[in-house]
Amino acid sequence: MAHIEFRDVRKSFGAVEVIKGVDMDIRSGEFMVFVGPSGCGKSTLLRLVSGLEDITSGELLFDGERVNELAPSRRGVAMVFQSYALYPHMTAFQNMAFGMQLSKVGKQEIDKRVHAAAGMLQIKGLLDRLPRQLSGGQRQRVAIGRAIVRDPRVFLFDEPLSNLDAALRVSTRIEIARLHDEMEDSTMIYVTHDQVEAMTLADRICVLRDGVVEQVGTPLDLYNSPRSLFVAGFIGSPRMNFLTGEHAEPFGCATVGVRAEHLEIGDEGVWSGRVIHSENLGSDTYVYVALGADEPVIIRRPGTAPFAPGEALNFSPLPGQFHRFDARGSPLPRQ
Repeated sequence: MAHIEFRDVRKSFGAVEVIKGVDMDIRSGEFMVFVGPSGCGKSTLLRLVSGLEDITSGELLFDGERVNELAPSRRGVAMVFQSYALYPHMTAFQNMAFGMQLSKVGKQEIDKRVHAAAGMLQIKGLLDRLPRQLSGGQRQRVAIGRAIVRDPRVFLFDEPLSNLDAALRVSTRIEIARLHDEMEDSTMIYVTHDQVEAMTLADRICVLRDGVVEQVGTPLDLYNSPRSLFVAGFIGSPRMNFLTGEHAEPFGCATVGVRAEHLEIGDEGVWSGRVIHSENLGSDTYVYVALGADEPVIIRRPGTAPFAPGEALNFSPLPGQFHRFDARGSPLPRQ
């Protein structure tokens, strides 16, 4: 495993600075997830760790050793891409074994490692198949297996589930979580834009915005105690409701944020509006209410709760379950 340290790491492409001074530690054996909007620099930061991109300035350390100039092959990292990157003319076994063959690993050791990884990923019966004979989820498991057999210090995942359908994303996500539990000696860094992946897989999440780290913390830390308006709006699905102007005045702030599950409908309420749409998902119902703000407020109700378009609703946040932000988007003390 590796303890990874970023010390004022910067990356520029020509005159454009993409990573703007990242200072962060990733602990040995940790599962760290990078999230952020498109173009925030999360994949670039991953490529700096792998050595596929050069660092413009600053230091990257593995267990206290500077690796800025160290070749990717000597860093002890293995990367899993969203495109699988399998050789189409090779079987699953051959794809997983190829890197070890180039490194002159013995045949018996190759066979042992491939079958161990295949067992871990439940693809032992697929080793003789070509990639075109595998489903998307099976191909991604082969790609993960190819990384496992190298016994790396650091696993890097670059949006590995984005090409899979919803059901395959769930099953493969479970496999990756189980893999992390079984491979305690490997540090894992995972890039995604998917909220569920970040919240369910991460030991800690790093939220990036325009090449800058906005906040690092456990999933629940970020969900319950965001340190900026941006993090509050980015973490969570559906996103946090934000109300400004006269709607925020009762709370003594520029913006008040409330999550959908923390809004309570009653005969009286701080706010009033009319239903414009409702989504019944069986386990939950999401009610969209217009009250003159830029965006409708989303209220989550457990189970099935019928609401008709145009129906008037009064609602308020649950006591203590709201977030106050000043005009700069910084959090104010909780009330």
